[in-house]
Amino acid sequence: MTKRMEDYIPELNKMPLFSGIKEDDIVNVLSCLGAFRKEYKKREYIILCDDDVHSVGVILHGKVQMLREDMWGNKSILTSMITGELFGETFACGSLLRSTVSFLAVEETRVLFLPFEKMMKSCTMSCIFHHRLIENMVTLIADKNVQLMEKIDIISKNSLREKILAYLLFQEEHQQSPYIESPLGRVQLAEYLHADRSALTRELNLMKKDGLIDFEKNSFRITGKLDRPSTCGK
Repeated sequence: MTKRMEDYIPELNKMPLFSGIKEDDIVNVLSCLGAFRKEYKKREYIILCDDDVHSVGVILHGKVQMLREDMWGNKSILTSMITGELFGETFACGSLLRSTVSFLAVEETRVLFLPFEKMMKSCTMSCIFHHRLIENMVTLIADKNVQLMEKIDIISKNSLREKILAYLLFQEEHQQSPYIESPLGRVQLAEYLHADRSALTRELNLMKKDGLIDFEKNSFRITGKLDRPSTCGK
């Protein structure tokens, strides 16, 4: 049975975008903004490069990747987003609405769209919860910028081995555990690191042989003694 918008309220109440907003007020804010929902099949594009973006997407269920593709069809994964996260906000809130990247549903995905223009302009009732939504949005945009800075840090490393280690160290920090579950499979990780899949597989096996890491499928553990620098590199 297809879920109604109201059925998602308990789930939305747990998401960072709606933090501090009561369930009854979430119903009101969705109505106030003219929110709407769409469903996407696995490997279906949600937004294509050069599309105009007028709404912020909130992932109700599934996974979405932000991709950049060149004229030869080579793809680079900029970041991956899961249930509760936002996408498209960078373009929806900019002076130019045209997207410079694509957004792809990695699996069956349901998305709640919030028209950005209405979101950033308080309604005539000046609802308190509307202001809280704007505050939450600003925080989430800042968090997304941090993720993209991490990506720049990772791919700026000189060698593939250094890129892999940087990626795993960031994941270890975020997951607060020495046992790392990579959200990316081999093909996706190769695209994320701007590497050939065969080269990635070969380097992972060499790193395991050298005692730097251990892994099974998408589960990793850093076994070698490495300096774990702070986020400021101190």
